[in-house]
Amino acid sequence: MILPIYIYGHDVLRKKCLQMKPDYPNLDNLIQNMFETMKNANGIGLSAPQIGLSVSLFIIDLTYYSAEDPTVPPVKEVFINPEIISEYGEITTHNEGCLSIPDVRGDVQRPSELDVRYFDENFIEKRKKIEGLFARVFQHEFDHLNKKLFIDHLSFMKKNMLNKKLNLIARGKFNKSYPVKIK
Repeated sequence: MILPIYIYGHDVLRKKCLQMKPDYPNLDNLIQNMFETMKNANGIGLSAPQIGLSVSLFIIDLTYYSAEDPTVPPVKEVFINPEIISEYGEITTHNEGCLSIPDVRGDVQRPSELDVRYFDENFIEKRKKIEGLFARVFQHEFDHLNKKLFIDHLSFMKKNMLNKKLNLIARGKFNKSYPVKIK
């Protein structure tokens, strides 16, 4: 089922997420709905807060990009209670966007490599070293779980320039190409 994506200005996007337990009700169904929702919106990552849930869960699907670029791993995974153990590598800048902030993009600096730990959909603990686009998307979604949005990484001047557009988005005044939930 395709769920509405919560839009900038909604309180749930600024709440710290709670850790999930293996007995979380209907987890398989939730994950399936998240993948359908993300695909419908042409996204590559989606966090639980973006569908109105303050739980520590996000998904990533880079398979489209990996088909086009062999340097991108064919990742399609679920990340429950994720942690960033360490950040390293060079700091890279990439123009990011977010399904919760339609039609807004900005250059964000992030470390290029991470050591991460998380649970998969079966609550099996995993630990990986990740890099490149995978590491960037992981950090972007991880921020959502910690009440942070990509615009929080932008300079004061850039945020100031976006302020009018952000206010319009918060009031639902933007072209909607997928189901959304306004505050």
